[in-house]
Amino acid sequence: MVHALRQARGVLKDDGYLLDLRPAIVHRRVGIELNGSYKPVAVMEENFDGDYAANRAVKQMIEAGLLVMRRRLRFDCTRRMDRFTDFKAWLEETARFGKIRSAEPLLERVKVALKSRNGKTRIVVHAPVDLRVLTASSTKKR
Repeated sequence: MVHALRQARGVLKDDGYLLDLRPAIVHRRVGIELNGSYKPVAVMEENFDGDYAANRAVKQMIEAGLLVMRRRLRFDCTRRMDRFTDFKAWLEETARFGKIRSAEPLLERVKVALKSRNGKTRIVVHAPVDLRVLTASSTKKR
């Protein structure tokens, strides 16, 4: 990961920005929304090994004086899905990337929660997102 950051830094213009935008290292919360009311269903138990490695790589580049952190923001990211099939596709993709062990237990919990609700329901996933705004240091080291 440090190698990729070095490559990105190498092509930055002097006044260019490198944006590091990733889900925060926080377990996502899944729930059901009905008529503006939210009912929690589960907390996802993701594997954050890759995220911790990415954070270490960014920190290493900053400590080496190759990048400068200009700003860091955390904001909420809420996904709302009207259909169970959309949620299933999103969750299975998350599982394919190794973020969770298995999608099946969570899919089953959401399916049960949906059956207990009448009316137009949505599946809601809450999780913060981290944005780091980085620039090349004033002295370009390669």
